[in-house]
Amino acid sequence: MPIRPADASDLPQIAALIRELADYEEMAGEVVFDIERLERELFGPEPAAHVLLAETDDGRVAGMALWFRTFSTFLGRSGIWLEDLFVRPEHRRHGHGLALLERLRDMTDGRVEWIVLDWNTPAQELYDRLGARPVPGWTRYRWLREDPS
Repeated sequence: MPIRPADASDLPQIAALIRELADYEEMAGEVVFDIERLERELFGPEPAAHVLLAETDDGRVAGMALWFRTFSTFLGRSGIWLEDLFVRPEHRRHGHGLALLERLRDMTDGRVEWIVLDWNTPAQELYDRLGARPVPGWTRYRWLREDPS
């Protein structure tokens, strides 16, 4: 199953995948990125994040994993934060999500961490089958600037 790092020529597909993910999560109104800034953040001289793309055998983009490096002081090593994992509905249950997760796991000897919406039981079932588990005792907080620009 083809998995490859995205490059700047993939930006239209990445933007479309982000919007499709937001639609799936019923959060389309929260997608406010500027395409030029997204390009700088993903493909500029110091990328803030990276994207892996899953492709079908005929080269169509089936899904993506958008991720960035983290660091654990307790482990003393880097890990990966999976910000977004999305496989287009018509390509689900063909192994693309699993292939993306396995590639991320192979890229670090530290943690791979992410969050999942409470209602997304299909994703939770996949994560459980992999042996991933929720982290008990931790609550996620978010602090945003009033003007995100």
